[in-house]
Amino acid sequence: MIYKKKPQKFNSRFEVVSCFVEHQGEILLLHRQDYKPEGNTWGVPAGKVDEGEIVLNTIMREIQEETGFALPPSKISYFDKVYVKYPGYDFVYHIFHACLDHKRKVSINPKEHKDFKWTSPKNALKMPLIQDLDTCIKLFYDNSNRKLI
Repeated sequence: MIYKKKPQKFNSRFEVVSCFVEHQGEILLLHRQDYKPEGNTWGVPAGKVDEGEIVLNTIMREIQEETGFALPPSKISYFDKVYVKYPGYDFVYHIFHACLDHKRKVSINPKEHKDFKWTSPKNALKMPLIQDLDTCIKLFYDNSNRKLI
C-alpha cells in the first residue's frame, strides 16, 4: 500500500527510485523476465539505492543499466517520494520524470527484462503492471499539467 505521508510504525528496509521516461505523451515500460520478482509484469526503469548513494545518481545508473542510454541530470526531475508498506517490509519510493526531446535507442538488459514498449499512461493502466505502479502513474499524471491521455 502506498502512502503520501509517512505512516505510523513505518520501518524502511531500503529505498527505491523509478523514472517516468517520456516522449511525446508516451512512457517507456520494461517487461520483466519471468524469473524476476513480479515476473512477466511491466514497469518503469527503477532500482534500489545503494548504501550512501544519492538518489539522483541511482536513477541515472538504473536508466543506463536498464535501457542502455544515459541521461544527464539536467534531463531528470524529481517528482515526489511515497512510503510503501508491503506485508513483509516497508520502503521509500522516489519518483522521477524525464522528458525526452527524441526517442532514444533502447537496449534492454536481457537478464532483467525481455521487452520494452512506449505507451500512453492511460494504456499502461490496462497492462499487467508491477505492484502499485498504477497508483504511481495516477499520482504523477493526475497531479501534473500532463493528464492521462
